Amino acid sequence: MNKQELIASIATDCDLQKAVADKTVNAIFDKITNVLKSQGQVRLVGFGTFGTSRRKASTGRNPRTGESIQIPSTVRPKFTAGKALKEAVNSSAPPQ
Repeated sequence: MNKQELIASIATDCDLQKAVADKTVNAIFDKITNVLKSQGQVRLVGFGTFGTSRRKASTGRNPRTGESIQIPSTVRPKFTAGKALKEAVNSSAPPQ
């Protein structure tokens, strides 16, 4: 499902105009992004937690030349699924 399909589905499920659903979804994404930019967390009980993790600087190697390169530290977004989400996904997964 892509973003436009999500918006259309929410509009249908909540009996909203598509423009209102679009504005709502974008507001949610913007709010999560702004909280993560300030190194905060967004906890949605039962669904999961959006947060950040810091990746330390390291030394890498250029595969073409073999030359050593410095890889700078970065902050990356991460998502940890909540218990209810894990259970919902596992209950619908076919046995292996």
